[in-house]
Amino acid sequence: MPTPRHVLRLSLLSALVLAPACKKQEETKQEAPAKSAEAAAQAPAAAPKEKTLKVGLVTDVGGRGDHSFNDSALRGLELWGAGKKMEGGSYKDATPEELKETLQQDLASRNIAPVAITPVVLQSKVPEDYEPNLQLLVDQGVSMAVGVGFMLENAVETVAKRNPDAKFLLIDSPLVSADNKPYTLPNVRTVMFREEQGSFLVGALAGLVTHGNKVGFVGGMEVPLIKKFEAGFRAGVAATNPKATVLVNYTGSFDNVAAGKQVGQDLVTKGADVVYHAAGSDGLGVIQAVKEARAANKNVFVIGVDSDQSHLAPDAVLTSMLKRVDLGVYEAVRDLSQGKLQGGDVVLGLKEGGVTYAPVRVEFPGKAEALEKVEALRAKIVSGEIQVPTDPAQLTASPAKP
Repeated sequence: MPTPRHVLRLSLLSALVLAPACKKQEETKQEAPAKSAEAAAQAPAAAPKEKTLKVGLVTDVGGRGDHSFNDSALRGLELWGAGKKMEGGSYKDATPEELKETLQQDLASRNIAPVAITPVVLQSKVPEDYEPNLQLLVDQGVSMAVGVGFMLENAVETVAKRNPDAKFLLIDSPLVSADNKPYTLPNVRTVMFREEQGSFLVGALAGLVTHGNKVGFVGGMEVPLIKKFEAGFRAGVAATNPKATVLVNYTGSFDNVAAGKQVGQDLVTKGADVVYHAAGSDGLGVIQAVKEARAANKNVFVIGVDSDQSHLAPDAVLTSMLKRVDLGVYEAVRDLSQGKLQGGDVVLGLKEGGVTYAPVRVEFPGKAEALEKVEALRAKIVSGEIQVPTDPAQLTASPAKP
């Protein structure tokens, strides 16, 4: 459906200028006045300043602070791209150590370092904000506008066609024509992920960790993208523990923490001892539900998504399925700064480093052996020996109803 073009709610979070990178000062010789007998003297002259590009980003309704999808995109733009962190409503310089702390070992070879950009972030409160927010970024002269999430597909398409000289990045969706076929525009790069592959790995781990042979999956909106998470997770569980039952439930949203907590509590009550969420901000409620269950002496774990969510409940988070939205955003920013940004589709899976799982910091019986088995499965997916399903309909077993 087309997105309404009038603005219902618009909030500009921040637009701060990064200090230009240090430059060498060149020395130029100046001639002495004609009446002077002295030799020509040297005097310093300012070198040309490196151009600082403005890069804009529009969040989806989950927004900043979801500790997941949107925060991953913001990390790629602000911390990795600009070397900045948001504190108290304004940007501060991030230290090299703070940037390094967010880089998993597998990213060491990516040479991630800030470039000369100014981040401009617009928060979307309702879907009707998407198109006007993107147009506002273009009007403000950004060199690239980022739309975070599949729900912004229509808005990115509309604004990109309206502004063919502007550049755009769309996360999580291809451009889709009126007859529901994917296509490309020369001024839009799209980045998509093989979520099913990362979900397979955390599902395999869940199958090895469960002691009651019952695990749970919590999705947000019941759409094809989230179904990829479900399909991969269920296939992973089946690969390591065919006897395990997977309870599946959807909250119907991505911005309702209370709904996530309610569904999480329900799954724990029904016996799920490992619960994986792919539910945006709703997932914060799922994590809270499992955290409270552990505080009540229940031996249960939760698996986070998109970003490493272990800091939210260190004793309860088994791992997180990392979806490198940060990497997709950062590499587009870097390509833009180098004049190499091109339109078209980019797909990132295990092989490309686009998905993986966070370090497993909690302890459980047989941990070392379990991780060895998961890594062996990773190798088989990368080699193509294992083809992970992308739709629950491709699975032989139906999910259990919670």
